[in-house]
Amino acid sequence: LELLASLEENLARAEKDPACRVVLLANKGPAFCAGMDMRNGPSIQATRALAAVLRRIVEHEKPVLGRIAGHCMGGGVGLAAACDISIATKDSLFGFTEVRVGVAPAVVSVVCLPKMRRSDALELFLTGERIGAERACEVGLITSAVEPGSLDGALSQVVSALLAGSQRGLAAARRLVHDVPYLSVEAAFRWTAELSAELFSSPEASEGMAAFRERRPPSWVPPAG
Repeated sequence: LELLASLEENLARAEKDPACRVVLLANKGPAFCAGMDMRNGPSIQATRALAAVLRRIVEHEKPVLGRIAGHCMGGGVGLAAACDISIATKDSLFGFTEVRVGVAPAVVSVVCLPKMRRSDALELFLTGERIGAERACEVGLITSAVEPGSLDGALSQVVSALLAGSQRGLAAARRLVHDVPYLSVEAAFRWTAELSAELFSSPEASEGMAAFRERRPPSWVPPAG
């Protein structure tokens, strides 16, 4: 509960901090997340706290990256899947192990199922088998799997690419991915046309287009080096 509360608090702080452009969710130690603490039995309070953290990540105004260096089980798979981009070391293991202790991956299914094929979800949810990072990438739970020594370099490239985008543009792009698939075609075109008009008339768009014409980086891009 302490960890979940801290996660939500720091995600909220990052969202309000104008100096923060990208959020990185990482681990120290041998596991990214081993899942719920089972020593005192399952906790409804902890389950609700996990749901709050996952929702905070999904609805965040800024890109959230996952740096997965170690095993990722149960609720941890939900954290990895909730991130916009997750990169794991190839020696990391993933697993929906809930059925083996008499429960099911209920809360994490909300963020995992939109990224998975039905057949993969059924196999992994029902068997509780652990899979490697490359298989986790194949089924859509994470973005990519790299050698341990390449993890920070791969993340650095992603961060640099994200910092080339404007904050408002990135926030809007996240909303498109999360919202458009759940709208009717008519509602989707209506909303996206309004959003596009709003974005094109924004100061960020004016700056971005001026920078393009003048062959210079936009003002939001950090100086090289």
